[in-house]
Amino acid sequence: MSTETISANGPVAIDGLLAERRKWAAAAIFTALAMASLDTAIANIALPAIAADLHAGPADVIWVVNVYQIALVATLLPLAALGEVVGHHRIYLAGLLLFTLASLACACAWSLPSLLTARVLQGLGASGILSVNTALVRVVYPGRLEGRGFGYNALVVATAFTLGPTIASGILAIGPWPWLFGVNIPFGLVAMLIGLKTLPRTPTATHAFDFPGALLAAACLGLFILGIGSAAHHERPWLISIELASAALLGWALIRRQADSPAPVLPIDLFRRPVFALSTATAICSFAVQGLAFVSLPFYFEDILGRSQVETGFFMTPWPLVVAIMAPIAGRLSDRYPAGILGGVGLALLGLGVALLAVLPANPHVFDIVWRMAICGCGFGFFQAPNMKALMSSAPSDRSGSASGMVATARLTGQTIGAALAALCFGLAGREGATVALVLGAIFAAVGCGMSVLRLAANPQSGA
Repeated sequence: MSTETISANGPVAIDGLLAERRKWAAAAIFTALAMASLDTAIANIALPAIAADLHAGPADVIWVVNVYQIALVATLLPLAALGEVVGHHRIYLAGLLLFTLASLACACAWSLPSLLTARVLQGLGASGILSVNTALVRVVYPGRLEGRGFGYNALVVATAFTLGPTIASGILAIGPWPWLFGVNIPFGLVAMLIGLKTLPRTPTATHAFDFPGALLAAACLGLFILGIGSAAHHERPWLISIELASAALLGWALIRRQADSPAPVLPIDLFRRPVFALSTATAICSFAVQGLAFVSLPFYFEDILGRSQVETGFFMTPWPLVVAIMAPIAGRLSDRYPAGILGGVGLALLGLGVALLAVLPANPHVFDIVWRMAICGCGFGFFQAPNMKALMSSAPSDRSGSASGMVATARLTGQTIGAALAALCFGLAGREGATVALVLGAIFAAVGCGMSVLRLAANPQSGA
């Protein structure tokens, strides 16, 4: 039975919240998750309108997306670690408040610099939400329903991914681009009010927060994402080398600094646990496949198969749509069956689907494309929730924040690496780059599948 206790600071969940309170707390968590997940897709669609209105060139306006992504990824692990010290609920509420206020600032931006400043703040707010997202799910749902909670989490992300471009296009059809950011404000305020009343006060750690370590981690991850993005945009090789080398140097300094820390910002203590390390690496592989596929497939459908933009949009839909259907099912199954098996099956299906897309005939029927995309979505959806549960359950409860930060970091890092590799494939193979990217995606899926199955040997008792 779900239980909670009352402390001087309010309710603290012991094994999940009671059913009625759990529904409202989950609504607050998943509303904020949807907002943060939607925002990158929404901004991508709005770039041409923003460039025209603010008199900015394509090379400058792309930073509307880049600064958000860098601020988000760079601060995930520091904010996750801070959540263990001050409470996950406080990081979530502060992040949601900042995200909502920054959305208002984006909507009121009068120039590109003002919009970029607001987007940095919005990225920091989104990081506050995403860094503790899965840690809060773990607290809100009882142990016997954890898989179901993670399945709903994956469902929200997949639905946001599916509907993001459609929502953005619909808003732009009836109003100017500031409305894309203004729409966050009412949802953010509602989620804040619900969260204030229903989220449990999570236990706090006794160790102090490592501010120098947090700065090192933020700089390391920020430079890494910047370097990968520079490679994807074909920047000068010397600039890419400096960014990636600086990230590696800072990463080395961070590991040296925190080697003996009981709760390092970069959770090297958790990476000593085989299931945690394998689950994180598997997640990066799976999201790299997604990044490779979602960058290359539109070019594949239009340039190689000669399909229209409207047809391409239709062909892209089955993948995230089937993910949204499969994620809750896989979440329920993960409460009964080993994540090593479920994740292995999911990634095997994902690799099969991507490989089948790479060998499509020259003039395929619509159904030939749709069923292959559906296989990809089925495999990806079957993988996510069980892997998330394995990663979170392999960490002790007092390190849930750092584990939660790694869930989001692995997802965004994998997507960024996949997109950059897709760009590299196009640079090396030209028109055939899309096919090469799909083959590379199948290889990543096969590697991830192997690592998922290895979890059975790493932790045979739990079957993670």
